Amino acid sequence: MTEAPSRASLPPALTTEEAAELAARHGLRTLSERPPLGRYLKDLWQRRSFIWTLSAAESYAKNEDNRLGQVWAVLNPALLILSYFAIFGLLLGTREGVDNFVGFLSIGVVMFSFTSTVVTRGAKAITGNLGLVRGLHFPRAILPISVMVSEFLAVLPAFGLLFVLMFATGERPDWEWLLFPVAVVLQGVALLGVAFIAARLMNISRDLGNLIPVIVRLLRYCSGVFFPVVHYAQNLPAAAETAVVYQPFALMLSLGRQSLLGGEDNAVVPGDWLLMAAWAASLAVVGLVIFWWDEARYGRG
Repeated sequence: MTEAPSRASLPPALTTEEAAELAARHGLRTLSERPPLGRYLKDLWQRRSFIWTLSAAESYAKNEDNRLGQVWAVLNPALLILSYFAIFGLLLGTREGVDNFVGFLSIGVVMFSFTSTVVTRGAKAITGNLGLVRGLHFPRAILPISVMVSEFLAVLPAFGLLFVLMFATGERPDWEWLLFPVAVVLQGVALLGVAFIAARLMNISRDLGNLIPVIVRLLRYCSGVFFPVVHYAQNLPAAAETAVVYQPFALMLSLGRQSLLGGEDNAVVPGDWLLMAAWAASLAVVGLVIFWWDEARYGRG
């Protein structure tokens, strides 16, 4: 009778501490753990290529199914400007006191469209991608970041349209035009912070998503898209006037107009740029921390 082959002895089981040390050595961690903020930022930086690829694909896909394709990236803002000019410029007469109302309105419409899409899509960055969140392990901040970057890429043709309209309405290149990219960058950084906060709140309660369109609509009228907000805010108490004129969504438009429009009413005000820089940095940092704090709970509700 043959003897059964002897089994190789199994290695001793790891203790909890040894297993944790082995996982840490290979960069592994449990899904329910919120990583330290420094490591979280490092993980985001290491995935920058993925963020860019995802953002570029989402941006291109917005108009891919249309017969005119990417031409709609210019047609949409052009039609919006035309319709708003008919309503606010001709019908309601808000162009009084504005030297170049078409240029003024164009900057407001295009820059605020960037704001509205980032806020609206950013709020759904987690809840709208639950399959991805639950199926793959990655820093969840990638999703709000990709929203902001994809919308930035999508609005670039509209920014090009702005320069064409500036020429068409009599504006001529000046050194202030070089400030427009700075204004857009500050806007994008600030909106990223808002997207972080909105995504965290939406993940807590999807009912808050019903408030997003209302908030965006309110901001559209309180930020001077269609008329100089300072002309109407001066009828408010001093504290309310300051709050309305210097809130970040109004400052975004002010900086764009200071960059591209001439005249004393649109002269570059260094204090406005410094304040917007402070808003952008504060919103981005606070928004990221608020979003990161709930990292381990995304997709588990």
